[in-house]
Amino acid sequence: MLICATCAVERDEPTPDVCPICADERQYVPEDGQQWLTLDELAGAGRKIVLEQNEPGLIAVSTEPKTGIGQTAQLVVTPKGSLLWDPVGYVDDNAVAAVLEHGPVAAIAASHPHMFGVQVEWSRRLGNAPVLIAAADREWLGRSNPSVTFWSGSTTIADGLVLHQTGGHFPGSAVAHWAAGAGGKGVLLTGDTVFPNPDRRTVAFMRSYPNRLPLSGGVALRIAAQLEMLTFDRIYGNFNNVIDSGAKGVLHDSAQRHAAWTRGDFDHLT
Repeated sequence: MLICATCAVERDEPTPDVCPICADERQYVPEDGQQWLTLDELAGAGRKIVLEQNEPGLIAVSTEPKTGIGQTAQLVVTPKGSLLWDPVGYVDDNAVAAVLEHGPVAAIAASHPHMFGVQVEWSRRLGNAPVLIAAADREWLGRSNPSVTFWSGSTTIADGLVLHQTGGHFPGSAVAHWAAGAGGKGVLLTGDTVFPNPDRRTVAFMRSYPNRLPLSGGVALRIAAQLEMLTFDRIYGNFNNVIDSGAKGVLHDSAQRHAAWTRGDFDHLT
């Protein structure tokens, strides 16, 4: 198993000359070319996993130094087991022990292929926990394993913890809805399907973030309409960026703003 240095997604060997995920228009291959790494090489660079509590029942999981894109995974802890969401591109025995201190892992899932990380390796070390992949994104799976299960539409991890496919960034892009989060007001874990912006008052809808390629206004409105049917007050993105409260209103207003700009409603301001 090798890991792309740029996106930190694992792949079966023999690996392709170029990572397909990075060669796609939504990502990029660095100017100095493709590089493949092993877990041993990452460990030798002094990498470690860090866990920090975001709120009761929700733990941020990151790597120091960052690995690949550098996402922060989220561990959602429930009485029926945990969900490891947007798994990072590195794992070691200490990380596994730290995660299992919060109970068994019921499932591993990613918001979209950029966030696959070393999901199968996490599964293997966590007792072959199911790896849930949106069927619409099957083509991007780089490492096959019996632990992988394909899903579409919605799928339940545990009571009050459900994955919902929205499309957008990728056809299989998804969010995790955790009803007990935010003190019972509900949390959405969105990866960058819906991306909390640095102003902490708006969210973005993009096909490519590094290459600045927006989704259409119609798609942004469709995603917002799907998610407005859920109960939530807080949104966490894939870098632990957060809309701390009033997130449903932020989602609605941001989708309307995005659609207006893409329609040209504000061309007189440019």
